[in-house]
Amino acid sequence: MEHTQEERPAERAETTDGPAERPKDSGTALELLVHGVGGATPQDMLNDPRTVRIAGDDVAAIFRRADDVRAERPPAGHRDGPVPEAYVWCNLTSGNGTRALWLLLLPFMVVNLAHWMRPAARGRRRLTRLYGLLVRLAGLSLTVLLVAAACQVALDLAAWQCAGTQACADRHSWLGFLSPEASDDGWWSEPGRRLGLAALVPTALTGLLWYLSLRTWSAYESQQPMTHETEPEDGGPTALSRPGFWYGRRLVARLRAAHTAAGLLTVAFALALAAARHDRAPGGSAALALLGPLVQAALLAAAAVVVCVVCRRGRTDRRLDDALDAHLLRLLPLAALLLLALTLVYAGWRRPGWDSAGRLPGDMTFGAIALVQGLLVIVLAGVAHALHRSAPDRRAAMRGLAGPAVVMLACALGGVMSGGVAQRVSDWLDGTGTSIPGPPVVLTWQAAVIPPLLVLILGLCCWLARRAWHIAREERAAVAREFPGETGDPARTRRIANARAMASLTDRGPRILAVTSAATLLLGAGALVGALATDRTPGEAAQGTYAVVHGAAETAQALGSWLIGLGFILFVTWGRRAYKDASARRTIGILWDVGTFWPRAAHPFAPPCYAERAVPDLTWRIETWTRTTGGRLVLSGHSQGSVLAAAAAWQLTPSTRRRVALLTYGSPLERLYGRWFPAHFGPDALGALHQDVDCWRNLHRRTDPIGGPVRLPGDCGPEVDRPPLKDPLAYGRTGSHPLPAPILGHSDYQADPAFAEERRRLLARLRPDVPAPRCTGDPDDGARTGTEAPTA
Repeated sequence: MEHTQEERPAERAETTDGPAERPKDSGTALELLVHGVGGATPQDMLNDPRTVRIAGDDVAAIFRRADDVRAERPPAGHRDGPVPEAYVWCNLTSGNGTRALWLLLLPFMVVNLAHWMRPAARGRRRLTRLYGLLVRLAGLSLTVLLVAAACQVALDLAAWQCAGTQACADRHSWLGFLSPEASDDGWWSEPGRRLGLAALVPTALTGLLWYLSLRTWSAYESQQPMTHETEPEDGGPTALSRPGFWYGRRLVARLRAAHTAAGLLTVAFALALAAARHDRAPGGSAALALLGPLVQAALLAAAAVVVCVVCRRGRTDRRLDDALDAHLLRLLPLAALLLLALTLVYAGWRRPGWDSAGRLPGDMTFGAIALVQGLLVIVLAGVAHALHRSAPDRRAAMRGLAGPAVVMLACALGGVMSGGVAQRVSDWLDGTGTSIPGPPVVLTWQAAVIPPLLVLILGLCCWLARRAWHIAREERAAVAREFPGETGDPARTRRIANARAMASLTDRGPRILAVTSAATLLLGAGALVGALATDRTPGEAAQGTYAVVHGAAETAQALGSWLIGLGFILFVTWGRRAYKDASARRTIGILWDVGTFWPRAAHPFAPPCYAERAVPDLTWRIETWTRTTGGRLVLSGHSQGSVLAAAAAWQLTPSTRRRVALLTYGSPLERLYGRWFPAHFGPDALGALHQDVDCWRNLHRRTDPIGGPVRLPGDCGPEVDRPPLKDPLAYGRTGSHPLPAPILGHSDYQADPAFAEERRRLLARLRPDVPAPRCTGDPDDGARTGTEAPTA
């Protein structure tokens, strides 16, 4: 640990890419290992039980073997093979138990992903901005939906329906003081005051989301990227190379203020609409009937301001934008809070003769949210299609429509979570099922969508199983050709073929999402129409030709409500287990590893972006180490670690990028990120990265369900990709494999001899101060003979 204290000042001394003289090569080569999803320990990554943390903290750190701590210092600097270093970042996503609470933010995370799924485009700047604007508006609608669901539970079901009904209030003693029968002059028995007290629940939820967003930003995303005197070029094929890409402080703060205000205004609207409905009725107060429209007009004006703030220009990543809209951040939530207080006073005013009967006007609210979300998805699909046509990419998922499909999925998740909470609370409060009206009709009809949607998903699973069976049958013949004379074990052949077939199903993901999102949109539209028809003609629905349809709808609604309740219980149970169980928390962490790589650009309440900490960590380490030692560096990334490695390489100065080699294995860079995020990881972006780094090699297996080829031509051979590695390494028992070799799939790439072989070839190309020759002929000739690149 003494070494750590001595080395850090030297690392901090160089922070710019100035004209300093290049240091003399120490003869040291470094392999910087970055693990993938699910996390890893430094002991496993370095294959040594004795490891030392040389930089970082308990959240993310760099480790070395204890024997390699002073590897750069003579005489230890000259050695065979590179010095391995492990960057461990798994605690960014699966650390303590509070990560389990992030499950509640799942719809926000999904809609934030849609922002980055924009198709690649050429010369369509206005459409690009419109795409981002529509996704931000969809994110705002999810915030309103979540808070509206909290209002439905606290204000409508608990304070209005249950507390206003004697039978329900008697079953729940904690609501007794709110009941009109509690006492003749009970202060809290007034409906408006009951609603005002219950409004504390959604208000507290909004405050909690604001606090979590602020706290997680400070803990994860406040790390400033490394600045350079000569910033990396910002006109390249991907925005990931821009200086401010991994520092979205200004946008996140602005959206946080807008969404917080939107949540508070949603609570205020729920109160104002309930009170205004009574004031407009016969017998209402004339003075309050005049005050009600003024309050609603003020709330509408504030809501318009919130929408305008969200519609303002999005991310500014061409420079490091650390300025804040200080007045906006303070005034917007404060103004919304003051309007909420004014609405509380207006709703809590004494109104003789006001009884809580029926439901609050929730159908209108949830119906309007569903309609707005559907329209946003349709318009977004049109914009995405126009962008894709400007620069067609045959590998892009769903021909550029992945973003709208994911927005539809986020809205569906939000609807299911809202309906599940409302249905469970209603069943809990209403023991007999007849004392209170229950949730709004819209939520009931949305529950009816779930059974047919599950039937559709079951059909898609059957199609996938049939497809996997056909592929496995074809792969058995391929296995026999690859292992001639050895395939005498049918069970062994079948396991290998099945592993390949299951891995190939990943490429069917776009089709599954396309069918599911389209069906969800159509079924959601049908549910909205059905809710409106039921609300207008409740007595005629079960008569005449509508009897069969009405009966089927009631059956689907009952089954859907039960399924929503079951799903909500499972959701809470999973979150509770993850809060206590580290292994379950790691499973959830895998979800965040994939979903929270991207910065928060569409929703400020989404889980924090770990890459805004990890990418600067890697960039600082690479820049400072290469400047200090002048040595050779191989950036080695597995799975999601290869995505972090590519992102860090884009952030390096051009001179440093030319001195770094990239080794990826089990990499989703093209197979997943290139297809789903074509504007940022498309062929142009990956091709430019390959031209910038000294050399790049990629390893993959046919049994890997995540990693795949990057499909780029290369100057180290015919392609960047090495031909698919054998998996298993041996079919039967051999001298080098006396026991049956396992089918590795996505793991243990370093166990393959090809890994060490490719690493040697990359290091041979990185000879310091010597122009690297272009490889000719067989790309594996140099590696097989053990020769290095010729020197001058």
